[in-house]
Amino acid sequence: MRIVVEYTENKTNQMKIDTAKYLSDYAIRIKFNDGNEKLVDFKPFLSKSTHPSIKKYLDEKMFSNFSLIDGNLNWNDYDLIFPISDLYRGRVEA
Repeated sequence: MRIVVEYTENKTNQMKIDTAKYLSDYAIRIKFNDGNEKLVDFKPFLSKSTHPSIKKYLDEKMFSNFSLIDGNLNWNDYDLIFPISDLYRGRVEA
């Protein structure tokens, strides 16, 4: 008897951000490597947080200073980062 096991990767593990553009008022337009685009509003998440390391990103200049690293949005050397699956759904939650 021969047992064959097939593994398939979760699609969100392959998902990456190709481009991200800060628009205004904590909204970022994100384009993924599958061509899908989302407009993600981070303001509700930032406003609801009580943690000082997250609240500091209510400074719009600080928030708009993100980078793309390995297909993810990244603020200040991984000080703030979100699951790619949440960004792909178009929402971030606390």
